[in-house]
Amino acid sequence: MGSYNPRNKEYLYAAIRSIIHQSFPDWELLLYDDGSDKPFAATLRDVSKMDRRIHYLRGASNQGLAHALNQCIRYAKGKYLARMDDDDLSLPLRLETQVRFLDNQPQYQWVGCAAWLFDKDVPWGKQVMPKSPQNGDFLFNSPYIHPTVVFRREIFTLAGGYSCAPSVLQCEDYELFMRLHALGYRGYNLPDTLFCYRENRDAYHRRTYARRIREMKVRLKGFQRLGILNAFSFFYVLKPLLVGLLPVAVYDAMKKRIHKHRCSKQEGEHSHED
Repeated sequence: MGSYNPRNKEYLYAAIRSIIHQSFPDWELLLYDDGSDKPFAATLRDVSKMDRRIHYLRGASNQGLAHALNQCIRYAKGKYLARMDDDDLSLPLRLETQVRFLDNQPQYQWVGCAAWLFDKDVPWGKQVMPKSPQNGDFLFNSPYIHPTVVFRREIFTLAGGYSCAPSVLQCEDYELFMRLHALGYRGYNLPDTLFCYRENRDAYHRRTYARRIREMKVRLKGFQRLGILNAFSFFYVLKPLLVGLLPVAVYDAMKKRIHKHRCSKQEGEHSHED
């Protein structure tokens, strides 16, 4: 877990408690303080004392989420690495369920899950991702909810960690998952809702244009790596800028349509398995 000047002390404590209360007991939490200001650093040190399995690490200066996560990867001891943000919640069976899946499914290098979406403390939706994402699933957005994912540690040795390049800032997870897919590795999304993901409903619309341009570049390079760049997919390269021009209601309708398609796809996969 990387943290920098955590915006809400109550959210932070709730996030940590959600890990402490996991049904899977054999965990360690690496809490990396990415150069927080003194009052926030004191809070992070205090929260790290909640359980002996929590280890506090501190960087000398703020270098961003990708650097923080790479430091956590560097110091982690377990064979599995679970992502977690400092304001989200892992439901009690999360780690147990995902660890069991990776133990039994060696063909997958990471596993995510479905998540409840909530703004402040108010739930407003549920996000279900495609079960076994393919390259084409990256067109609209990443087919993985980054904070829900548990990785095999070895994948970062084989493929490298998160990119700290300025051109990838705030798109680190999207770049990583496309890079892993391009290298032939695959992940899976459990249909189980094991996570609560804090996301403002209008967050995408409030992104700066600098961030939108970075995302366009990440999409262009990622689609090229995946072999899915063509005249049709170039529309999705431009999506970050185009969405900024759309009314919020129109974009919400698009998201709902994608969500409905993913849910129906999930149900179809279950029926096929049955």
